[in-house]
Amino acid sequence: MILYPAIDIRGGKAVRLLQGDYERETTYDADPVDAARRWAGEGAEFIHVVDLDGAKAGRPQNLDAVRRIAAAVDCPIQVGGGLRDTAAVEAIRAAGAERVVLGTAAFRDPQFLEGMLEAQGDRLVVSVDARDGNVALSGWTQTSELDVAAAVAQLSERGVSRFLCTAIEVDGTMEGPAIELLNRIAAGTSAKILASGGVGELAHLKKLATEAAPNIDGVIVGRALYERKFTVAEALTALGTSRSR
Repeated sequence: MILYPAIDIRGGKAVRLLQGDYERETTYDADPVDAARRWAGEGAEFIHVVDLDGAKAGRPQNLDAVRRIAAAVDCPIQVGGGLRDTAAVEAIRAAGAERVVLGTAAFRDPQFLEGMLEAQGDRLVVSVDARDGNVALSGWTQTSELDVAAAVAQLSERGVSRFLCTAIEVDGTMEGPAIELLNRIAAGTSAKILASGGVGELAHLKKLATEAAPNIDGVIVGRALYERKFTVAEALTALGTSRSR
């Protein structure tokens, strides 16, 4: 299972939100590049970047930060937040992102999703985030009536091969991942799934490594790393993916 340290950018800074609430924000790094260098220096194999301003605005707002992060680290990065048209995706890829993460647009614009599947292939990740088991959209500001597991199954049939799944209720709480929900989602697809939300201690990572469905092959961790509950290297060991640098 691959560890993805998270860098959420708002106002040019690396922050974390509690349960997706923009009013409950903690700033950790004035420059997100500092976080990227820290995670890469500790052994990160992949970094997850979210443009929170972009998620609300519907178009990327922190392209310069993405460029600087990509240039500062050797490991690949994946980027999401406001990617709702081809130009936005191309801009993020040009800024140095190895993968692009689609959210709202994957549900609201079928033709756009089809085009991105053709153009980006396995570089495409679809973020399917859940509040009370239903899909949340528009930077988590809206909740639909679509069951999250059903949504993943439907998108899998259309060719999506990698998903990012977050249980908003546990995001930023460090109280443990929503393994039951994640496994329910994973049961309906053969696609790969990145788990996100709730990790606060090494025991949570060990539990994911042993109890998560086989196709859950990655975990995104943010607040616990910023607050030094454990290091990237310790997390990799807990996941059974430690490596020498």
